[in-house]
Amino acid sequence: MSSQSYPLFCMGNPLLDMQVTNGEELLKKYGLKSNDAILAEEKHAPIYRELVENYKVTYVAGGAAQNAARGAAYVLPPHSVVYTGCVGDDDLAEQLKAANKREGLDQVYLVKKGEKTGACAVIISGHDRSLVTTLGAAEKFEKEHLSSPEVAPLIEAAKVFYVEGYFLTHGVESALEVAKKASEAGKIFVLNLSAPFIPQFFAVQLQQIMPYCDVIIGNEAEAEAWASATGMPDKNDLAAVARAIATQPKSNASRPRTVVITHGPKSTIVVTSADPENPKVYAVTPLKDEQIVDTNGAGDAFAGGFLGGLVLGKNIDECVEAGHKLGAMCVQQVGPQYKWPKVQIF
Repeated sequence: MSSQSYPLFCMGNPLLDMQVTNGEELLKKYGLKSNDAILAEEKHAPIYRELVENYKVTYVAGGAAQNAARGAAYVLPPHSVVYTGCVGDDDLAEQLKAANKREGLDQVYLVKKGEKTGACAVIISGHDRSLVTTLGAAEKFEKEHLSSPEVAPLIEAAKVFYVEGYFLTHGVESALEVAKKASEAGKIFVLNLSAPFIPQFFAVQLQQIMPYCDVIIGNEAEAEAWASATGMPDKNDLAAVARAIATQPKSNASRPRTVVITHGPKSTIVVTSADPENPKVYAVTPLKDEQIVDTNGAGDAFAGGFLGGLVLGKNIDECVEAGHKLGAMCVQQVGPQYKWPKVQIF
């Protein structure tokens, strides 16, 4: 595998999604918000068994960066994308590999013997999705894996790097290692904010990695959480929040930072540090209600299309358009999946 090189290197928490619909009762029982993402606490522990016993579960390959990596692989030529994260030596990991193979994503997992691969309960209600994650093996990732003979050459050869915000809950040293290398080599490092709880409760880790980020992607809830955490007066002014993130200190000043804030079916806002006073607004073509199957993975799909554009050297307009197309495709499938036979995006 290490003789192969890939332009896009992605890193995150590999998870198997356990998805159920009509989950209103579960939301009530476990005190969950309908459109949120959290790490499971002790009180949530029984939810995984309850899904299996009382609901029809659809098992879908998940993990934010892995979903985005599969999206990027979908739009790029074969062997363009490689992904790393930590899994157990179990059946769940085999299911993830099979899903990756279908989309043309290669992986260099760190495999922890005797550990369980992480899982995510995905509770669909209407067009919302509530995510409850038990990280399992995912949080056992070791920085040494990045300098292993299998992975080090891949990092060396990659042109674009992508890390999910969720990874910062346990793997900030590994994320910083990749981000600093990218920055020093003048390569593109992309971070996704991933969930409101990241800027809320992991602000220190976010501030550590922010100087090395060339592109930051988030949705409106994550942008608002960042604004609240940093004491901005109007957290609902998404253009102002994007501007504030874009103009944070940056280590590689020669490349302006681009901040992309999605807002579901509403417009996407893009602000660059090169021209922070002029946000660009991109309309989203809305789908009819009956076309939407579920919204699990839609943001990751957007990131996948956007990353595909970056790798191909497309301009920001084309990257956003690709993100919108892949996001729209994803919400018409069950979970974070894409259409087959393949639809040409570029």
